[in-house]
Amino acid sequence: MNVSRLTAGLAAGALAFSLAACGSSGPDTSVSDPAEPTASGAVSPVIGVAVLVSHPSLQLIEDGFKDVLDEQGVKAVFIEENAQADISTAATIASSFHENKDIDLFLAITTPIAQALSQVEKDRPILYAGVTDPVDAGLVPVIDGPSGSNITGTSDLNPNAKPVELIKEILPAATKIGVLYSSSEPNSFVQVQAFNAEADALGVAVKESAITNSSELATGVQALSDCDAIFIPTDNTVVSGIATVINFGEQNQIPVFTADADSVQAGTVATRGISYYELGRRTGEMAVAILVDGTPVGTIPALVVQETDLKANPGAAAKMGVTFSESLLKDAVIVETQS
Repeated sequence: MNVSRLTAGLAAGALAFSLAACGSSGPDTSVSDPAEPTASGAVSPVIGVAVLVSHPSLQLIEDGFKDVLDEQGVKAVFIEENAQADISTAATIASSFHENKDIDLFLAITTPIAQALSQVEKDRPILYAGVTDPVDAGLVPVIDGPSGSNITGTSDLNPNAKPVELIKEILPAATKIGVLYSSSEPNSFVQVQAFNAEADALGVAVKESAITNSSELATGVQALSDCDAIFIPTDNTVVSGIATVINFGEQNQIPVFTADADSVQAGTVATRGISYYELGRRTGEMAVAILVDGTPVGTIPALVVQETDLKANPGAAAKMGVTFSESLLKDAVIVETQS
């Protein structure tokens, strides 16, 4: 596991907080309330950032989070860990973060990371981001209210996406859609259930293919070779290996759609998705409220970002045998594949 630290000072008076007990014995992070600034006026909150796996959408969450802190003058120290799509490693990272008493606030990106961290850390503030259903995951009691505990955050649940409707708009003749997801990610189960419900209402058959890790991607997508289209939810394991699915779609002329807007730039056909950068920014605003304003984390309502954009990639669509209508192109944000 790689650990990177970014350190910087903060101009005197810029923040109305500091680490607790910033004397010679080091910061005391047993409580989450901010303390007085040090004698020099320089403070650098320590933030532990953990992510399940590397892929562009999750990086955008982190980018948006850090940008907000920078804009507000919060010059933090970041301790960063990546579980490399391994659930046991996520648990190890959570334990390591819990034992590190220098950390003042935790950013848990994705459901498995947030679950692992919330199980061991009960005092210091935890912010989750990119969690599809935080209530179902056992993180908060309600999705749009305060938790009353040490955790809150932002969800990528996308009730306005209507992916089956979008696929049918682009492929009116489609009668069977394959869904590829990881069985180890609770967030994916939530999305697949919603996809099935929408498909059933529209009279579309769904074929599921579940994998347990990224090494099974090629086999998992091959099982969907008899489908008219393939849909990928915001599944961290699958999206991290999206190139495998895209190659399959191109070779077999089966269009690949995603819930993840940033995967359209990777070469999928289209999505009606949320901005993960904006998700990160909203989470960053929560961090500023906690660190700068002293707002108790348990009083900050959990949040679902509801705004969506239709993104379409005509070049990627053409490689999979699809041509967009003029009306769809008029309404969509047009993107090109980026390597």
